[in-house]
Amino acid sequence: MDKLKVLDLVVISVILFALCATAMSIDQVAEPNSDSNDLSLTIVYDNNPFKKGLETRWGFSCYIEGTEKTILFDVGGKSSVLLGNMRKLGIAPKSIDTIVLSHIHYDHIGGLKDFLKVNAEVTVLLPESMPKSVKDIVTKAGAKLVEVYKPIKICKDVYSTGELGGFIKEQSLVIKTSKGLVLITGCAHPGIVNIVKKAKEIHSSQVYLALGGFHLCWMNSWQVKGIVEGLKEQNVEKVAPCHCSGDLARKLFEKTYEKDFILSGAGKKITIKDAF
Repeated sequence: MDKLKVLDLVVISVILFALCATAMSIDQVAEPNSDSNDLSLTIVYDNNPFKKGLETRWGFSCYIEGTEKTILFDVGGKSSVLLGNMRKLGIAPKSIDTIVLSHIHYDHIGGLKDFLKVNAEVTVLLPESMPKSVKDIVTKAGAKLVEVYKPIKICKDVYSTGELGGFIKEQSLVIKTSKGLVLITGCAHPGIVNIVKKAKEIHSSQVYLALGGFHLCWMNSWQVKGIVEGLKEQNVEKVAPCHCSGDLARKLFEKTYEKDFILSGAGKKITIKDAF
């Protein structure tokens, strides 16, 4: 075999090796989180700003990844804000398996009808007390409807508190993690301390993180301090109050919780490493 042929074989071998290495690299990049045990919470809709470029409006929605089912908790009040922020955050509506609606107020359910136009292949869990008109939006779109009254298991490690409260019935989401419970609330009309207690009843564990609307924006400093102390007494480790929590409450929570206070708003992403 002459030198030219040997050189050709060497060049071909190098090229083939490079192509194989590139293919392996592409595979690794394509599924970086395929074996991830992390829990990821992204606030898609909120009246508090956090990430530049996102629209803020009164309401709440949180996108949850890492659980057995990908969940959207609440859908905000305006679909264009919800879907627009999702697009800017790189969240595909089709990636969502389950929608959980906390309560009847429009700033938590207003985006539902238009969301179902782009993804009706979801299960929607809503409080049993919600009016028929809201339930009809789900069934007419072809989505699966689940009415929640008592605490239920939604999927592996994920639970609903069931309907809590009096005049305004509300459900919250409880996620069991290796670090403790993650509690997500819409407005916490039944009282954030009461919801924490209920979460601990459902799964005998401490609350690692409480995130969402705490409904404290109408309270004075004395009242808010009582709530902050109440969560401390319940051994809630970290807090991320947003939506209807109010600036005063956020300030007082930060003062008490210090490094365990998480400033949150539209676009905030919280990742809990090795959560499962």
